Amino acid sequence: MIFSVLTIFPDLFDSPLRDGIVGKAIGERKISVDLVNIRQFATDRHATTDDRPYGGGEGMVMKPEPLVRALQQVRTTARPSARVVLLSPQGRLLRQDIAEELVDPSGQLILICGRYEGVDERFRRHVDDEISIGDYVLTGGELAALVIIDAVTRLIPGVLGCRASAENDSFCGNLLKHPQYTRPRVFEGQNVPDVLLSGDHHKIGEHRFLAAVRQTLQRRPQLLAGRQFSAPETALLQRHGLWPEIEALLNRGERQ
Repeated sequence: MIFSVLTIFPDLFDSPLRDGIVGKAIGERKISVDLVNIRQFATDRHATTDDRPYGGGEGMVMKPEPLVRALQQVRTTARPSARVVLLSPQGRLLRQDIAEELVDPSGQLILICGRYEGVDERFRRHVDDEISIGDYVLTGGELAALVIIDAVTRLIPGVLGCRASAENDSFCGNLLKHPQYTRPRVFEGQNVPDVLLSGDHHKIGEHRFLAAVRQTLQRRPQLLAGRQFSAPETALLQRHGLWPEIEALLNRGERQ
């Protein structure tokens, strides 16, 4: 099985890929791990892979262009069944059944390691799946990629492995991150939402809160059962028709 890993820190993989079960599997040619440096696909002299988010806010966001170029390069030699996975807190929570689903001894996993505050939302159209290794914050997707490589490698026939269950924590605030955007303003025909360019921080805050709630309702609704909503938040959700669904989740959580 082939693992292709897109990262801005390929050196982080040196020791983990040399040692233990994974190192043995590489030595026996049951798997191979190809590391692709995203910085090599930036076009400026500083090899820039991140930029400030539109609408303001903390941190930096990974730009879409270097990510897409790196992925396109990998796809030129990828196996037909290759699957592109973005390591993201908004993805499916990694469990043993998902690790089993990813096993394909003759297949290929292309793992995208995010960094900073995440990736530009418009890159997600190039991804087949999103996976999270748990409800906590990491500095980047590299450790998550290593976890997936380890969990999947153990299940490949001929590789000694074991099965284990995962314990789940909760996200701070019990909401997923709202969609993020950075430069360019238009990418592959998709525009950054106008409100993020308005300079109206109140409207930006409301937009991001509502987007985060919608993301959570769609992807991880169980997280909302543990969140306390303020009166202004509740009023905003009522105005946008989201409160009945959330109230049902909260009532369900109280009964459990």
